[in-house]
Amino acid sequence: MKNKKTTSITTVIIAMAVIFFQYLEENKATKSDISISTNENKSINKQGNSKRLVETLYAKQQSDTIIEITGKVIKLLADDIEGSRHQKFIVKLASGHTLLVSHNIDLATRINSLRQNDIVKIKGEYEWTKRGGVVHWTHHDPTGRHEDGWIEHKGKRYY
Repeated sequence: MKNKKTTSITTVIIAMAVIFFQYLEENKATKSDISISTNENKSINKQGNSKRLVETLYAKQQSDTIIEITGKVIKLLADDIEGSRHQKFIVKLASGHTLLVSHNIDLATRINSLRQNDIVKIKGEYEWTKRGGVVHWTHHDPTGRHEDGWIEHKGKRYY
């Protein structure tokens, strides 16, 4: 009787371990998935591919994360002129994920030549929203307390 009980407990423990390791394997991030740093400027991995990063941040409802992305401008929006002025547009990543970009034009140069279907590279801070997220801080920080961001369009960097 004791031998059967020990065998049953061992089987349950092994099954739980297998399930646990399968879960870890399915949900682990690889070095090529991550290209972020936190608001405290602690770099996690500068060598990454942000294709799945944005989706991971979105799924985890995580904000305050510096990202570098490349996307296609799919819609130009009216400038936000209340408070600090912002140029706004929506980009679509290769993964299909869309993001609102809010580029502070009181601190950075407005991208007057930006058009729908243009490709842009962006470094900024990701903020989670229900609609996919916002990228802001795409400019220099005049106080030097925040990591600088930028938008690159047709070979010119705006910050």
